Order: sequence, then C-alpha cells, then structure tokens
Amino acid sequence: MAIDCPYTGIVDYRQVALSFAQDFQEAGGSVLTNFEVKEIEKAKESPSRSKDGVTYPIVIRNTKGEEVRCQYVVTCAGLYSDRISELSGCNPDPRIVPFRGDYLVLKPEKRYLVKGNIYPVPDSRFPFLGVHFTPRMDGSIWLGPNAVLALKREGYRPFDFSARDVMDVIIKSGLIKLVFQNFSYGVNEMYKALFLSATVKHLQKFIPEITVSDIHRGPAGVRAQALDRAGNLVEDFVFDGGVGDMGNRILHVRNAPSPAATSSLAISGMIADEVQQRFNL
Repeated sequence: MAIDCPYTGIVDYRQVALSFAQDFQEAGGSVLTNFEVKEIEKAKESPSRSKDGVTYPIVIRNTKGEEVRCQYVVTCAGLYSDRISELSGCNPDPRIVPFRGDYLVLKPEKRYLVKGNIYPVPDSRFPFLGVHFTPRMDGSIWLGPNAVLALKREGYRPFDFSARDVMDVIIKSGLIKLVFQNFSYGVNEMYKALFLSATVKHLQKFIPEITVSDIHRGPAGVRAQALDRAGNLVEDFVFDGGVGDMGNRILHVRNAPSPAATSSLAISGMIADEVQQRFNL
C-alpha cells in the first residue's frame, strides 16, 4: 500500500541557492566565498561607526587575517556549526557528526521504470529518509542515499579521512552510545554501502524489475547530524548565542531539521522571527 502525491515536484537546488544569493545582493548584501572563519570577537578598540551612526562591535576574522565588522551575526554553518558557535563561547554540545549518504544512479536505458519520486516509510527512530528514487532535472535517476559515518566532515568519498574530525566524534560526542544503541542498524547501512546487491534487494521492494546490472555508483552527500552526549540524534532546531555582551548580538543556528532545503523559505522565516526576538529589532 502507498500514498500517491501527484503534486510532488523537483528543482535544481543549485539554481535556487544562486537565486537566493542574487536576491541578497540586490538588497545590498555581499557574498564572500573562500572566507574560512577563524575568530569571532568583540572589537578591542571603540566600535567603528558607519556614516549613519550605526556601530559595528563584532569582528569576524578569517584564516588570512581579513575581517568583517558586524552589528549582528547570524551563522548557519552546517557541518561546522558546533565549531563556529564555540568561537563566541557557546557550549560544545551538541556536536556535529558527519554521515555520508551514497547515491546510486540508474542507467539511462532503465530510466523509464521511474516516473516520479518514490519514498519508503521512514524509520521513526532515525532522521534519515531511507533509500528512495529521485528523478533529477537533467533526466537522470538517483537511488539512495544510505547513511554511514563519514571519517571527515567534508568526506564525500569513502576513504576521505581527518584525524581531528574522527577524534572529535569519538571523544567529544555521544557517538559510542549511539552505536551501542543502534548496532544492527549501523552494520546494515555499512553492508549496503559495500555491496550493491544489498541495496538493490531493498530497491526491488518498490520496483522488482531493477537488477544490479541496471545501476552504477553515483555521487555522495554529507549530512551534518547534531548529536548530544547521551547519544541522542537531535531532530529539532537548536539556537544559541554565546556569552557576555557579544552573545547578545549573535544567533547561531546549530541544527535545523530535515528537509532543510525543501523547507528553506519556511526555515528562513523562523530564523528571522528569532532574530527579531533576540536582538529586539
């Protein structure tokens, strides 16, 4: 049995993101790329003032020594949301644990089998959607993703590794407790990642005609999953600021529930409301 939703649509989210950026720039904003934030601090000298008399008491500095002066700060740092929030004195909990999601791609001659988005009923114990069928704007069909622990925050390939990221996950998060609580689920996801036949067997529940020869490995994404010290997956919004006077001018969006891209406009409205409330604007 299934639920048919004929109004489900797809978009090219890169184009959506570029459109958001264009709207922001047309409203007077600037987009700075390759600006890896190293420090967020209160201006040591008297806060600088603009021509209209607005003060900018917060300094954001990158790894190259370049800086931006701010009146207020809102961060949505994804895979680095915990580390960025710590720069303003926030509690390190919850930690971000990266989960890689590998996709398979249906060969062109078999695309006719999938005529729309097909989703399984998700396991309510986890925030992952499960393996699903996703038509793309270019006509390709993606199958997936799974959910396996990534050994690097931006570990889009199976063997990407960062000693710092791994130590963070093992020592500072509740990952060990999560593993013990959900051992069989984790082993099953790793098995599916290694053996295509295991994933295909799951896909055949929805489209029996699909075989291993009809698919090949595709791209991967990394989910920024917030995890508390008790080993609980955080599935709701987590807002934070920091300590002292500077903390009253900063809003860190440390976690946003899935599907964040689909819900981006609704989430932005919620963040705007939080900004108005926290900063008394």
